[in-house]
Amino acid sequence: MKYVFGNMDFFRRDDMEGRKLGRIAVTGLGIIMLSTPAFAQEAGAGLDLMEMVEQMGPTAMAIAGVLFIMSFWSVGVAIERIYTFNQATKQSKMYAPLVAKHLKEGRLKEAIALSSSKEYRYSHLAKVVLAGLQEYQFQQETGSNLSREDLLDTVRRSIQRATALTSNDLKKGVSGLATIGATAPFVGLLGTVVGVINAFVGIAATGSGGIGAVSAGIAEALVETALGLFVAIPAVWFYNYLSGRLEYFNVEMDNSSSEMVDYFIKKTA
Repeated sequence: MKYVFGNMDFFRRDDMEGRKLGRIAVTGLGIIMLSTPAFAQEAGAGLDLMEMVEQMGPTAMAIAGVLFIMSFWSVGVAIERIYTFNQATKQSKMYAPLVAKHLKEGRLKEAIALSSSKEYRYSHLAKVVLAGLQEYQFQQETGSNLSREDLLDTVRRSIQRATALTSNDLKKGVSGLATIGATAPFVGLLGTVVGVINAFVGIAATGSGGIGAVSAGIAEALVETALGLFVAIPAVWFYNYLSGRLEYFNVEMDNSSSEMVDYFIKKTA
């Protein structure tokens, strides 16, 4: 039971990926924080970020509001999923050797009680193993007249259903990060177009193409572009990171399913 009950390399790789993402995120935020004051100083026109926001029109403000909502949602999903994945990894790491001991000693009821414990409610391995154990126990207790092959097939299907449901539960919200990462730049581009339109409106109103007539509209356009990228880049980072962890979880559950079936094959031989 090499994968289900104690694949420590997986857990070490998972922790290393988490630390790597943290370092990248901190570095990126540091660059943004350091570069923003420099940009404001180089602009030199007395038009800081707050003044740009105050000069935005209703349409630009609405677009900026949508981008902020998308940003908050993506960060919230990422934090919740990272917490869930870390708990799944931690609890599975503790669960694997305990359930392996019960199964090797033939204590199915203790293994079922352990798998259904709230202490391991986040563990993806516990959910897969529990489905197989419960189905096998049910068939044994009801005294079904299923042949050995039918019994194993029933247990196998139960494990497959649990794997599919657990995988779907782990993916919750992750696809939304991909949607935000793909659409946020276009939402920002919409704001950019609105800003450029306002710049031309300023030219038409003053009858002049000087910098004073177009500065507010151009500033508005650039702010919207920056907001779109600021929302999209972290969302793509989080999506790729979480997708990588999901692949690890799926591999673990697939191997768990295979080993559980092998265990029942030996038990019913």
